[in-house]
Amino acid sequence: MKIEHISLWTNQLEKLKDFYCTYFHAQANNKYINHSKGFESYFLSFDDGCRLEIMQMPSIPNNLNNTYDQYIGLIHFAISVGNQSTVVSLTERLKAEGYEVISNPRTTGDGYFESVILDPDGNRIEITI
Repeated sequence: MKIEHISLWTNQLEKLKDFYCTYFHAQANNKYINHSKGFESYFLSFDDGCRLEIMQMPSIPNNLNNTYDQYIGLIHFAISVGNQSTVVSLTERLKAEGYEVISNPRTTGDGYFESVILDPDGNRIEITI
């Protein structure tokens, strides 16, 4: 078994699509639009086959959780970039381009080398080997 895709609601669909395509080399499908519901979405595909579905619909309320606090439920997902130097360089690039770094590149207690950044919507992304 594998995780086929993860979905995120957003109110800035194009910005989120561009973020994942630019920094994580995702490939976007053609935008799906359901005019009667005001629903729009993209599936973003990554090299390993996992996909991220980003969705927008005016009736979806903003998330009330604090971006910086931990809470029950999905708190982050990790994207593997292949090696330690890419973790470092991508984290530096994202920081230089105005994205917030929550945790600088480091080796964790359980042996992962990672950093944690926030995407444009404040979702936590672990950048790892």
